[in-house]
Amino acid sequence: MDSWSVAVLVGVCLGIGGVVPHDLEAQRALGAGKRPIDYANPLVGTAPLDNPAFIGNAPPPGQKLYAGFTSPGAVLPHGRTNVAPINRDEDLSYSSSVESPYYYPNRAMIGFSSGSPDGPVIMPVVGDWTVPPERNRSVYDKKTEKAKPGYYSVVLDDFHTRVELTATEGTGLFRVTFPKSEKAHLLLDLGRVGGGVHVVDDHTVRGEAQVRTRGQRGADPEDSFFVAEFSRPFAAFGVLRQIPVESGEMGQPIIGGNEVKPARRNIQGNYAGAYLRFVTGEGEQVLVKISTGRSYQAAEKKLRAEEPGWDFDGVKAAAEAAWESKLNRIEINGGTEKERMLFYSCLFLSFSSPHLVARKGEEFQDRDGELRIAEHDRYDSVPFWDTGRNQVVLLTLLEPEVKLDILRSQLEMAGESGYFDTSFHGDHAALMYLGDMQRGINFDWESAYAYLRKNAMDEKGPRRYLGEYLKQGWISDYVPEGDATSRMYSDGKTGVVSTLEYSWDDAALALMAKKLGKEEDYQIFHRRAYNYKNLFDGSIDFMRGRSADGKWIEPFDPREPHYNFMTKEASMWSTMWLVPQDVEGLVQLLGGRDKFAAKLDEFFSTPYDNEVICEDCTGVIGQYVHGNQPDQQVAYYYDWAGQPWKTQEMTRRILKTMYGSDASGYSFAGMDDQGSISSWYVLSAMGFYTVDPSSPNYILGSPLFRRVAIHMGNGKTFEVVAENNSETNLYIQSATLNGKPWNKPWFSHPEIANGGRLVLQMGPRPNREWGSAPDAAPPSMTQAGGK
Repeated sequence: MDSWSVAVLVGVCLGIGGVVPHDLEAQRALGAGKRPIDYANPLVGTAPLDNPAFIGNAPPPGQKLYAGFTSPGAVLPHGRTNVAPINRDEDLSYSSSVESPYYYPNRAMIGFSSGSPDGPVIMPVVGDWTVPPERNRSVYDKKTEKAKPGYYSVVLDDFHTRVELTATEGTGLFRVTFPKSEKAHLLLDLGRVGGGVHVVDDHTVRGEAQVRTRGQRGADPEDSFFVAEFSRPFAAFGVLRQIPVESGEMGQPIIGGNEVKPARRNIQGNYAGAYLRFVTGEGEQVLVKISTGRSYQAAEKKLRAEEPGWDFDGVKAAAEAAWESKLNRIEINGGTEKERMLFYSCLFLSFSSPHLVARKGEEFQDRDGELRIAEHDRYDSVPFWDTGRNQVVLLTLLEPEVKLDILRSQLEMAGESGYFDTSFHGDHAALMYLGDMQRGINFDWESAYAYLRKNAMDEKGPRRYLGEYLKQGWISDYVPEGDATSRMYSDGKTGVVSTLEYSWDDAALALMAKKLGKEEDYQIFHRRAYNYKNLFDGSIDFMRGRSADGKWIEPFDPREPHYNFMTKEASMWSTMWLVPQDVEGLVQLLGGRDKFAAKLDEFFSTPYDNEVICEDCTGVIGQYVHGNQPDQQVAYYYDWAGQPWKTQEMTRRILKTMYGSDASGYSFAGMDDQGSISSWYVLSAMGFYTVDPSSPNYILGSPLFRRVAIHMGNGKTFEVVAENNSETNLYIQSATLNGKPWNKPWFSHPEIANGGRLVLQMGPRPNREWGSAPDAAPPSMTQAGGK
């Protein structure tokens, strides 16, 4: 028996009113080692890769390399309130496509968020200070920086001050430990958005951020008001703001001027804020609790309900308990210390989205702007283009009771706005709803289908260029003027990727229609599901854009990435595989299994020596780009090619090189996108992946751990046991599923829905006989030999 084991707490609630018992004696026998929460480190995802061999040709000159752009702040599962460190000044940094207030390599702290993107920035300063946007910075030692689920702390070396953060669902709580000083300050300001700040009394500050208007920067009306309370009275106070430089005004700094009004209580303007001075003894603490809302009353109500006192340690403990109830739903045995850290850190990030808006019985504002009382827990939008590929399935496995409310919330928002939300070019709500339908969730599928169908048929809806797609079965594109670099950043119709993604969504709608007895709709959508073939150029074996006259677009280089021309944030090498609903159909287009496998080999081995630099095309293996979504499923395609051992090799390689391979151990290959890249790690480390989330099938790779136990929300447990597993013994030699021999590189949800056990015998060399027969390949829309 291994000396290490992750112990799962007794009595963790894993379903609606359900409790999974755990054997304390067995836990003691395995060793009272670290708990899952002890491994989870929210700093994971905040660093970029540092090995040039994995990075590709990014970043463009003058920009920083993409990281996961995750937050190490204090937050609850699915929480909107994220109290977090800020070490990158967005207002005084050149713009990138992603706002990232924290970037691990940076070594100076400039402030801390108060829980909402629209709330004030708070910064402790000992001694003299200046007015934002000239931020009061302090260096900090990475060794003093600690991040745990629901908690963050750091020592600001320049001010000899320790800052600790924790959170409830709707409030942020600070604990600031000052040195002895007559000038211990807390500064808070509303940033570039600006607004108004009012010092209410000697322990309360409140304010209102400028609300966004169309085309103008501003706050979300739901979070535009804040109330901050302090655990002890100020010795002195005042208000401050920036005075922007006037156009053409000479002799002024680029950031303009400032105004500071001692002992004044009110101020309006850019960076409107307050300074609060305390007289402190050595080690004396000041606590701050803060909340945002649609009104002062709403913000204050959260403070009173969620944190009526000043029990920082109690709030921290409650946050930890909330995270334990999630992280304990997967047990792992084996693997290395680093792999266990990465696993639970990625699992932590997998619960990033969607965000909880209101608990059942609480008030919220719907899409129509009406205030309503939530009839169930209300969540915000699912980022379908990102987490819709993997995380939505992981949530169904781990927290089906939450997933049910997510389904309800998305459907409610469709009713309020008229359509389901979309992301970029796909219409991937269909993938999530069909996937959950096939995994047995009890839901009003007829109502969901009505809006999914409307998305797919209404030319005034969110599917761009739908009329063209309906008329000819594909979306055309046009060649932008200029060179390859100009084409990459130009506007365009994303004709290829839109056609492929609509085809994928239509395949899901076809099957959903069939399950609901809508045969006519099934025939319509089933025909449309094959539209991807209309953009396959058999003369060069690539997907390829067509101009409006139907001709193939020239010039064409499959290595050239684009943001809107033919593809989205990807090259055609990455995009050509975007047929997860019909991998067998793609196999046949490419000439059969051997030629398909050879094309995959070429994909993973062709050097990434592109002339054009795509800033978020990072984390490369050949032409494969792990740092963005379009091709993240492709490592599993060898299972359709009759060469599952190559999937086993490649998934292990990605797990090792694209996560934590930098000096800090915290790197991601690219932006996590609210839990997408992290969910890839969680699923793949367990040994399987959701190539098509609308399908009930899980495609096998190679697990990192000797044993994984998934405690599903129905109170059942599914185990993956990898006997003789190690870094070198990564190949599956044989398998059993629920005690029966298993010779397929995939399994289906019904086979594990009531619990199950997959046992894999691992070895150092490929078993080319296991899982390689044509009839062992995972199901596709097209089966071997035809439709």
